[in-house]
Amino acid sequence: MVEILSLVLQHDEQVVLTAVELALKAGVPTKTHILNLLHRLIDGTPLSTPTIPAPAALTLTTEPQANVERYDTLRRPGEARHAS
Repeated sequence: MVEILSLVLQHDEQVVLTAVELALKAGVPTKTHILNLLHRLIDGTPLSTPTIPAPAALTLTTEPQANVERYDTLRRPGEARHAS
């Protein structure tokens, strides 16, 4: 908290406040994220990355199963279970 407040000594107060507000709005109020946003605001770098559509070849064809018992089939027969 103190390190974030001390950024006002090196940068414009309004820019620091904007970076903190953006971090809070994103739900990531960490020092690293605030510093990243602050530098992006100062440099004029876009704050969000553009959405890139995935090629049709990467479309999911088989839905994943929520079946953890299928991993038991990967063990060798007679192998001990280590987790309860």
